[in-house]
Amino acid sequence: EQSMKITNNHNLPPFLVAALSVDKYTKGDADISVTQLIDSPRVKVLQEDMANEMESDISEKVWSVFGTAAHGVMEDAVNATESSDSVRLSEERLNVQVDDWKVSGAIDLQEVHASDGTVSISDFKVTSVWSVIFGKKSWEQQLNAYAWLVRYAKDQEVRDLSIVAILRDWQRRKAQLEDNYPSCPITVVPITLWDKETQDAYMAERISIHRRAIYEQLTNGTVPFCTDEDRWKQADKFAVMKKGRVRAIKLHDDLDNAEQHAHNMGADHFVETRKGKNTRCVDDWCGVAQWCDQYQSEVWGKEESN
Repeated sequence: EQSMKITNNHNLPPFLVAALSVDKYTKGDADISVTQLIDSPRVKVLQEDMANEMESDISEKVWSVFGTAAHGVMEDAVNATESSDSVRLSEERLNVQVDDWKVSGAIDLQEVHASDGTVSISDFKVTSVWSVIFGKKSWEQQLNAYAWLVRYAKDQEVRDLSIVAILRDWQRRKAQLEDNYPSCPITVVPITLWDKETQDAYMAERISIHRRAIYEQLTNGTVPFCTDEDRWKQADKFAVMKKGRVRAIKLHDDLDNAEQHAHNMGADHFVETRKGKNTRCVDDWCGVAQWCDQYQSEVWGKEESN
């Protein structure tokens, strides 16, 4: 089995390297896990193809290990406590067969309510305050995929969804001063539960695009490009500029507003579009940007235009 090369560029001591090297993740015997399914098929295919060429520093695994540790603590607590109102299930792995494909997901916590048999799904995250304040669409996609698994693997109705977020960068001072800042370093975030039709359509679409990506990979075709969402694209900005001046007068989120502003300022003003950065590609969070023809064609295009 292919595996990426792990470096130790910061000369961490051997016991830390050993601790950070532990990886208990598995998707079982499934063809694809929920976390892979909601992510870019291009990234998945390239990571599998280039696994032997990829490098990652051991220091980059620290938050993954923190997450694993936090999961372990909460799993132990779930198993050690009892409730007369519900039955709690921790880390249950569910599988659903779709044609000849098996989709899998391990759900951190299911609470089956005694009153009506419905299920509350919770997922544990070690994450940033920013993620809680601004929200993450991937959380909604992941938990609704879990709800889909519960419906088809267990024939149970899902009541609600939530993220239990442990905030690694929480600051007490900001909590005291800022209205929209989380009040404590652990926050329960309610997640929108889609209707069954929306869940079904979403899962069918994701399965289809991943199957197509694998087909294109095997036949040396063109693997579907990453979307703006896959690439964590920042929003474009529109700068009102004045001829002869280097700095923008004002940055606008909306082109029409920027053009109206420039018009009001006079004939020597114009609008300059500043393209939002594709954060995942530029900073190589996916680990395969150097082998991605979608990203590399953009890099070369920019160099040729300069």
